Amino acid sequence: MPDDDGLLASLRYLFSDIIGEQDDTPPLLPEALPAALAPAVSDAIHLLIDYQGVSYAKLYVDRLKRFVGRRGVDEAMLADIAQLMAQRMAYQDPIRLAQQKLVELEEAQRRFQPRSADDVKKFRVDEMVGALPAVVADPMLAVLEKFGWVRKNVSIRFSANSPFSVRRLKMEAGLKRWRLFSVRYASERVWVERWLHMIDRSLTKQPKAATAVIETATMIQGFGDPYRQGIADWHAIIDGLAKPTFDGALALSDLAAAILEARVAVMPDPRQAALKRKIAEIRAKVPVATN
Repeated sequence: MPDDDGLLASLRYLFSDIIGEQDDTPPLLPEALPAALAPAVSDAIHLLIDYQGVSYAKLYVDRLKRFVGRRGVDEAMLADIAQLMAQRMAYQDPIRLAQQKLVELEEAQRRFQPRSADDVKKFRVDEMVGALPAVVADPMLAVLEKFGWVRKNVSIRFSANSPFSVRRLKMEAGLKRWRLFSVRYASERVWVERWLHMIDRSLTKQPKAATAVIETATMIQGFGDPYRQGIADWHAIIDGLAKPTFDGALALSDLAAAILEARVAVMPDPRQAALKRKIAEIRAKVPVATN
Protein backbone atom coordinates (compact mmCIF):
# COMPACT_ATOMS: atom_id res chain seq x y z
CA MET A 1 0.00 0.00 0.00
CA PRO A 2 1.16 3.58 -0.66
CA ASP A 3 2.48 5.33 2.45
CA ASP A 4 -0.03 7.26 4.52
CA ASP A 5 1.79 10.61 4.13
CA GLY A 6 1.42 10.41 0.36
CA LEU A 7 -2.29 9.70 0.50
CA LEU A 8 -2.87 12.47 3.03
CA ALA A 9 -0.99 14.92 0.83
CA SER A 10 -3.13 13.97 -2.18
CA LEU A 11 -6.35 14.38 -0.21
CA ARG A 12 -5.20 17.68 1.30
CA TYR A 13 -4.64 19.24 -2.11
CA LEU A 14 -7.91 17.79 -3.40
CA PHE A 15 -9.82 19.38 -0.52
CA SER A 16 -8.09 22.70 -1.13
CA ASP A 17 -9.84 22.76 -4.50
CA ILE A 18 -13.18 21.82 -2.94
CA ILE A 19 -13.09 24.73 -0.50
CA GLY A 20 -11.66 27.12 -3.08
CA GLU A 21 -8.07 27.76 -2.14
CA GLN A 22 -7.22 31.42 -2.60
CA ASP A 23 -3.41 31.19 -2.61
CA ASP A 24 -2.34 31.36 -6.25
CA THR A 25 1.36 31.67 -5.46
CA PRO A 26 3.34 28.99 -7.30
CA PRO A 27 5.10 26.56 -4.96
CA LEU A 28 8.75 27.08 -4.19
CA LEU A 29 11.34 24.61 -5.36
CA PRO A 30 12.16 21.99 -2.71
CA GLU A 31 14.97 22.94 -0.37
CA ALA A 32 18.23 21.10 -1.13
CA LEU A 33 17.13 20.46 -4.71
CA PRO A 34 20.31 20.22 -6.83
CA ALA A 35 20.78 23.43 -8.79
CA ALA A 36 21.10 21.51 -12.05
CA LEU A 37 17.53 20.21 -11.64
CA ALA A 38 15.94 23.58 -10.87
CA PRO A 39 15.02 24.45 -14.50
CA ALA A 40 13.35 21.07 -15.16
CA VAL A 41 11.43 21.05 -11.88
CA SER A 42 10.37 24.67 -12.44
CA ASP A 43 9.09 23.71 -15.90
CA ALA A 44 7.17 20.80 -14.36
CA ILE A 45 5.57 23.11 -11.82
CA HIS A 46 4.39 25.50 -14.54
CA LEU A 47 3.17 22.56 -16.63
CA LEU A 48 1.01 21.30 -13.78
CA ILE A 49 -0.30 24.78 -12.96
CA ASP A 50 -1.45 25.05 -16.57
CA TYR A 51 -2.75 21.49 -16.50
CA GLN A 52 -4.78 21.76 -13.31
CA GLY A 53 -3.84 24.59 -10.96
CA VAL A 54 -1.52 25.79 -8.22
CA SER A 55 -2.63 23.24 -5.63
CA TYR A 56 -1.89 20.42 -8.08
CA ALA A 57 1.63 21.77 -8.61
CA LYS A 58 2.04 21.93 -4.83
CA LEU A 59 1.12 18.25 -4.65
CA TYR A 60 3.88 17.54 -7.18
CA VAL A 61 6.44 19.41 -5.08
CA ASP A 62 5.24 17.69 -1.91
CA ARG A 63 5.68 14.29 -3.54
CA LEU A 64 9.11 15.17 -4.87
CA LYS A 65 10.31 16.33 -1.44
CA ARG A 66 10.22 12.73 -0.23
CA PHE A 67 13.28 11.98 -2.34
CA VAL A 68 15.22 15.26 -2.24
CA GLY A 69 18.33 14.73 -0.14
CA ARG A 70 17.44 11.12 0.54
CA ARG A 71 20.29 8.69 0.94
CA GLY A 72 20.76 6.57 -2.17
CA VAL A 73 19.01 9.05 -4.47
CA ASP A 74 21.59 10.72 -6.67
CA GLU A 75 20.98 13.64 -9.03
CA ALA A 76 20.24 11.46 -12.06
CA MET A 77 17.72 9.34 -10.15
CA LEU A 78 15.99 12.41 -8.72
CA ALA A 79 15.81 13.91 -12.22
CA ASP A 80 14.09 10.75 -13.50
CA ILE A 81 11.57 10.77 -10.66
CA ALA A 82 10.82 14.47 -11.22
CA GLN A 83 10.38 14.11 -14.98
CA LEU A 84 8.37 10.90 -15.00
CA MET A 85 6.10 12.02 -12.16
CA ALA A 86 5.30 15.27 -13.99
CA GLN A 87 4.46 13.31 -17.15
CA ARG A 88 2.12 10.99 -15.30
CA MET A 89 0.45 13.77 -13.33
CA ALA A 90 -0.19 15.59 -16.62
CA TYR A 91 -1.82 12.48 -18.07
CA GLN A 92 -3.57 12.75 -21.43
CA ASP A 93 -7.34 12.78 -21.25
CA PRO A 94 -9.91 14.51 -23.50
CA ILE A 95 -9.67 17.59 -21.30
CA ARG A 96 -5.91 17.85 -21.79
CA LEU A 97 -6.10 17.36 -25.54
CA ALA A 98 -8.68 20.15 -25.75
CA GLN A 99 -6.41 22.40 -23.68
CA GLN A 100 -3.48 21.70 -25.99
CA LYS A 101 -5.54 22.35 -29.11
CA LEU A 102 -6.58 25.74 -27.77
CA VAL A 103 -2.94 26.58 -27.04
CA GLU A 104 -2.08 25.66 -30.64
CA LEU A 105 -4.85 27.98 -31.83
CA GLU A 106 -3.58 30.88 -29.71
CA GLU A 107 -0.04 30.34 -30.97
CA ALA A 108 -1.20 30.25 -34.61
CA GLN A 109 -3.20 33.45 -34.14
CA ARG A 110 -0.28 35.18 -32.45
CA ARG A 111 2.02 34.32 -35.34
CA PHE A 112 -0.63 34.95 -38.03
CA GLN A 113 -0.29 31.34 -39.18
CA PRO A 114 -2.97 28.98 -40.53
CA ARG A 115 -4.84 26.97 -37.96
CA SER A 116 -3.53 23.48 -37.30
CA ALA A 117 -5.06 20.39 -38.86
CA ASP A 118 -7.74 18.49 -37.00
CA ASP A 119 -6.58 15.76 -34.62
CA VAL A 120 -8.60 12.55 -34.42
CA LYS A 121 -7.92 10.46 -31.33
CA LYS A 122 -9.32 7.10 -30.28
CA PHE A 123 -10.51 6.78 -26.70
CA ARG A 124 -12.23 3.94 -24.93
CA VAL A 125 -15.78 4.69 -23.82
CA ASP A 126 -14.89 4.14 -20.15
CA GLU A 127 -11.96 6.54 -20.56
CA MET A 128 -14.23 9.29 -21.86
CA VAL A 129 -16.82 8.77 -19.13
CA GLY A 130 -14.04 8.46 -16.55
CA ALA A 131 -13.07 12.08 -17.17
CA LEU A 132 -16.38 13.11 -15.57
CA PRO A 133 -16.99 13.49 -11.81
CA ALA A 134 -17.47 10.10 -10.17
CA VAL A 135 -21.00 10.96 -9.04
CA VAL A 136 -21.98 11.21 -12.71
CA ALA A 137 -19.57 8.67 -14.19
CA ASP A 138 -20.20 5.72 -11.88
CA PRO A 139 -23.87 5.15 -12.80
CA MET A 140 -23.08 5.71 -16.47
CA LEU A 141 -20.26 3.16 -16.34
CA ALA A 142 -22.56 0.64 -14.65
CA VAL A 143 -25.05 0.93 -17.51
CA LEU A 144 -22.34 0.78 -20.17
CA GLU A 145 -20.83 -2.30 -18.51
CA LYS A 146 -24.21 -3.99 -18.59
CA PHE A 147 -24.38 -3.55 -22.37
CA GLY A 148 -20.71 -4.42 -22.89
CA TRP A 149 -19.78 -0.99 -24.25
CA VAL A 150 -17.16 0.22 -21.78
CA ARG A 151 -14.22 -1.12 -23.80
CA LYS A 152 -15.41 0.10 -27.17
CA ASN A 153 -13.25 2.65 -28.98
CA VAL A 154 -14.70 5.98 -30.01
CA SER A 155 -12.98 8.52 -32.26
CA ILE A 156 -13.01 12.15 -31.10
CA ARG A 157 -12.10 15.03 -33.38
CA PHE A 158 -10.20 17.92 -31.81
CA SER A 159 -10.63 20.82 -34.19
CA ALA A 160 -10.14 24.58 -34.01
CA ASN A 161 -11.21 25.32 -37.58
CA SER A 162 -14.66 26.75 -36.98
CA PRO A 163 -16.35 28.89 -34.32
CA PHE A 164 -18.45 25.91 -33.26
CA SER A 165 -15.43 23.60 -32.88
CA VAL A 166 -13.57 26.24 -30.86
CA ARG A 167 -16.56 26.61 -28.53
CA ARG A 168 -16.62 22.84 -28.10
CA LEU A 169 -12.92 22.80 -27.26
CA LYS A 170 -13.48 25.50 -24.64
CA MET A 171 -16.31 23.48 -23.10
CA GLU A 172 -14.14 20.36 -22.98
CA ALA A 173 -11.19 22.26 -21.54
CA GLY A 174 -13.56 23.83 -19.01
CA LEU A 175 -14.06 20.41 -17.45
CA LYS A 176 -10.59 20.92 -15.96
CA ARG A 177 -12.21 22.29 -12.79
CA TRP A 178 -13.93 18.92 -12.25
CA ARG A 179 -10.95 16.70 -13.14
CA LEU A 180 -9.87 16.13 -9.53
CA PHE A 181 -13.30 14.65 -8.80
CA SER A 182 -13.20 12.26 -11.74
CA VAL A 183 -12.91 8.48 -11.82
CA ARG A 184 -9.74 8.78 -13.88
CA TYR A 185 -8.04 11.14 -11.44
CA ALA A 186 -8.77 8.79 -8.53
CA SER A 187 -7.12 5.89 -10.36
CA GLU A 188 -4.16 8.04 -11.42
CA ARG A 189 -3.65 9.29 -7.87
CA VAL A 190 -3.54 5.71 -6.58
CA TRP A 191 -1.12 4.70 -9.33
CA VAL A 192 1.33 7.56 -8.71
CA GLU A 193 1.32 6.91 -4.98
CA ARG A 194 1.94 3.20 -5.51
CA TRP A 195 4.77 3.91 -7.94
CA LEU A 196 6.41 6.26 -5.42
CA HIS A 197 5.86 3.68 -2.67
CA MET A 198 7.59 1.01 -4.75
CA ILE A 199 10.55 3.35 -5.33
CA ASP A 200 10.70 3.95 -1.58
CA ARG A 201 10.62 0.22 -0.84
CA SER A 202 13.29 -0.48 -3.43
CA LEU A 203 15.60 2.12 -1.91
CA THR A 204 15.15 0.36 1.43
CA LYS A 205 15.07 -3.30 0.38
CA GLN A 206 17.06 -3.46 -2.86
CA PRO A 207 18.70 -0.13 -3.76
CA LYS A 208 20.30 -1.41 -6.96
CA ALA A 209 16.83 -2.00 -8.41
CA ALA A 210 15.53 1.53 -7.71
CA THR A 211 16.36 2.90 -11.15
CA ALA A 212 14.58 -0.02 -12.85
CA VAL A 213 11.52 0.54 -10.66
CA ILE A 214 11.53 4.27 -11.48
CA GLU A 215 11.76 3.56 -15.22
CA THR A 216 8.66 1.33 -15.13
CA ALA A 217 6.66 4.56 -15.35
CA THR A 218 7.60 4.73 -19.04
CA MET A 219 5.42 1.66 -19.62
CA ILE A 220 2.33 3.85 -19.29
CA GLN A 221 1.75 6.26 -22.15
CA GLY A 222 -1.02 8.04 -24.00
CA PHE A 223 -4.65 7.00 -23.89
CA GLY A 224 -7.05 4.37 -25.17
CA ASP A 225 -6.05 0.72 -25.50
CA PRO A 226 -2.26 1.36 -25.30
CA TYR A 227 -2.75 3.17 -21.98
CA ARG A 228 -4.87 0.36 -20.54
CA GLN A 229 -2.37 -2.22 -21.73
CA GLY A 230 0.49 -0.32 -20.11
CA ILE A 231 -1.33 -0.10 -16.79
CA ALA A 232 -2.10 -3.83 -16.83
CA ASP A 233 1.48 -4.78 -17.76
CA TRP A 234 2.89 -2.50 -15.05
CA HIS A 235 0.76 -4.11 -12.36
CA ALA A 236 1.69 -7.59 -13.59
CA ILE A 237 5.42 -6.86 -13.18
CA ILE A 238 5.06 -5.07 -9.86
CA ASP A 239 2.72 -7.68 -8.36
CA GLY A 240 4.62 -10.62 -9.82
CA LEU A 241 8.21 -9.54 -9.12
CA ALA A 242 8.75 -6.32 -7.18
CA LYS A 243 6.20 -6.55 -4.39
CA PRO A 244 6.88 -10.19 -3.44
CA THR A 245 10.61 -9.41 -3.42
CA PHE A 246 10.10 -6.44 -1.09
CA ASP A 247 7.71 -8.47 1.05
CA GLY A 248 10.33 -11.19 1.45
CA ALA A 249 8.16 -13.78 -0.28
CA LEU A 250 10.47 -14.10 -3.31
CA ALA A 251 14.26 -14.43 -2.94
CA LEU A 252 15.08 -12.49 -6.11
CA SER A 253 18.63 -11.24 -5.72
CA ASP A 254 18.69 -9.08 -8.88
CA LEU A 255 15.29 -7.44 -9.16
CA ALA A 256 16.52 -4.87 -11.68
CA ALA A 257 17.55 -7.57 -14.16
CA ALA A 258 14.27 -9.41 -13.61
CA ILE A 259 12.23 -6.28 -14.32
CA LEU A 260 14.16 -5.58 -17.51
CA GLU A 261 13.78 -9.21 -18.62
CA ALA A 262 10.04 -9.08 -18.02
CA ARG A 263 9.68 -5.80 -19.90
CA VAL A 264 11.26 -7.37 -22.99
CA ALA A 265 8.34 -9.82 -23.01
CA VAL A 266 5.71 -7.06 -23.03
CA MET A 267 3.52 -7.25 -26.12
CA PRO A 268 0.25 -5.58 -27.17
CA ASP A 269 -1.73 -8.54 -25.91
CA PRO A 270 -4.71 -7.99 -23.57
CA ARG A 271 -4.26 -11.56 -22.30
CA GLN A 272 -0.60 -10.82 -21.42
CA ALA A 273 0.32 -14.40 -22.36
CA ALA A 274 4.01 -13.77 -23.10
CA LEU A 275 4.48 -11.46 -20.10
CA LYS A 276 2.82 -13.84 -17.66
CA ARG A 277 4.86 -16.73 -19.01
CA LYS A 278 8.09 -14.76 -18.60
CA ILE A 279 7.23 -13.71 -15.04
CA ALA A 280 6.49 -17.35 -14.20
CA GLU A 281 9.85 -18.39 -15.69
CA ILE A 282 11.72 -15.78 -13.64
CA ARG A 283 9.95 -16.82 -10.45
CA ALA A 284 10.64 -20.50 -11.13
CA LYS A 285 14.40 -19.85 -11.17
CA VAL A 286 14.52 -18.56 -7.59
CA PRO A 287 13.58 -20.26 -4.33
CA VAL A 288 10.53 -19.14 -2.44
CA ALA A 289 11.72 -17.11 0.52
CA THR A 290 10.83 -18.19 4.02
CA ASN A 291 10.15 -15.62 6.71
